[in-house]
Formats: sequence, structure tokens, C-alpha cells
Amino acid sequence: MHHARQHAQTRTNERRRRLAHEAARLMAEGGIRDYHQAKLKAADRLGIHDDASLPRNREIEDALREYQRLFQGDAQASGLRQRREAALRALEFFAAFDARLVGPVLDGTADRHSPVALHLYTDEVDAVARHLDQHAIPAEARSRRVRFDRERAGDVTVWVFSAEDLTFDLTVLPRDALRQAPLSSIDEKPMKRASAVQLRALMLDDEIAGYEAGG
Repeated sequence: MHHARQHAQTRTNERRRRLAHEAARLMAEGGIRDYHQAKLKAADRLGIHDDASLPRNREIEDALREYQRLFQGDAQASGLRQRREAALRALEFFAAFDARLVGPVLDGTADRHSPVALHLYTDEVDAVARHLDQHAIPAEARSRRVRFDRERAGDVTVWVFSAEDLTFDLTVLPRDALRQAPLSSIDEKPMKRASAVQLRALMLDDEIAGYEAGG
């Protein structure tokens, strides 16, 4: 009986692994941004429909990193570097709003579909709109549901614009949200975020690691 249970668990783990890799491939090649959507599409393609076999978002993210390293290598790395350099300029441009970088450009899984996503902090409703207007940046306003913590969620304003052939996505948050980042849709933990100083340090570390790997 124990052996049969072990065998069933091994099969479930194998299916989870296959699903995670297929979902990662769909995200890397198909431009799907949503982990849940990628997971369901992968399950559909592979004909796997039991919930126990569905991988966690974090497992898909790990598989995505592996896929990008194996199949997209230099192209993904140079696209990421381009986005991080643009993010650094944007963080400095929006310094008055304590801007922070979040999302795939920070965590290293960005691809050609990934926007440069920033969090801006202000209690002045129109401050970001005025800043964009003063610098003649045409931006589109949207709304996004954000989970501030396990108890609180709310709709916030998002500004989207294009510059340097990239899309920038600015989520405007109340100033007290600087104390703790909103929860990530990937793992329900506070989102990783970086200031200009932290991003510069990260890019320097990557550069040093690249030299050491090359040399």
C-alpha cells in the first residue's frame, strides 16, 4: 500500500514538473503574462486535469528562469539589461514619488513583452498626472486592484505610457504603502521592490558576475 502511494506521488510530481515547464514555455514564447492562465493552458495542452498536479506559481517562475537561460540566453539577458537601464532612468525621473521598481524587470524574468513596472507613492491624487503633463508624456490611465495585505485590498490608478520603445507601467500607491509592499499575485508575499540605489547595485553585481563567468 505504501509503495502504491509513493508511486502515485511520484507520478503527481512528474506531472507537476511537466506542467510547470510547459507553462514556462507558453510564457516565454507566447507572451502570456499571467501565471494562472499559463498553468491552465498548459494543463489543457497536456491533458492533465487533476488539481494535485497543478504547479505553484513559484515553481513556474523557477521553470521560466531555467527555460530563458537554456533557450533565450544572450537575447534575454541583453533585453533585461536594456529594461533595467531604462528603469534606472525612470526611477530617477520619478524620484519625487519615492519610485520603486517591481516585477519581472527586477526579478530577472523579463522578456520582450514585459513592461517596466514601477510603484510610485503619493497622497496627492493628481500629482503623478501633473508630473506626466509637465513633461509632455502622453499616458493612459487605468485602474488596478491591489492587495495591500491579507485583510485590505483597493483599486488604485495606473498610468501606462511608451518611451524608448518600451512600455512603462506606473502603479500609484498611498504614501503609507512604502512601509510594506503590496502582496504579489505570484506567492501572496510582499512584492520585491528596488530603489534606484538598489537597482544600480544589482546591475553592478550582475556585471561583475558576467565578467567572472566570461573570464
